[in-house]
Amino acid sequence: MKDITQLLEEADATIAIVGATDDQNKYGNVIYRDLKKKGFAIFPVNPGHATIDGDRCYASLDDLPVPPSIVNIVTPPKVTNKILRECLRLNYKNIWVQPGAEDADSLTFLQENSFNYLARACIMTRSRQAGS
Repeated sequence: MKDITQLLEEADATIAIVGATDDQNKYGNVIYRDLKKKGFAIFPVNPGHATIDGDRCYASLDDLPVPPSIVNIVTPPKVTNKILRECLRLNYKNIWVQPGAEDADSLTFLQENSFNYLARACIMTRSRQAGS
């Protein structure tokens, strides 16, 4: 299994951003816009939004048109735990948990279920322009 950061280097990498939002004061928006600007194929996921930054937003991971290479989670820890169960059910094993989205339960769940994950590290600082 490839390291999560190596997946960012793949030309066909897709990233689901769970917790994406139009609220420019929240990291779900900052991360979405940053990865979009860098040229990544991204899918915003948030049941409370029809669009994010003018792009179609998906209500859940079940609704995505393709399986994502990485599920990036930027939600409160209680929501993160629910999302991780959804990822397990869908067999989405490459998980990036943004700082503050994790708690002890989510980290234990990731370990006990053999996820390929990175936690407490921001995807914006680890990603470069897509294809560069």
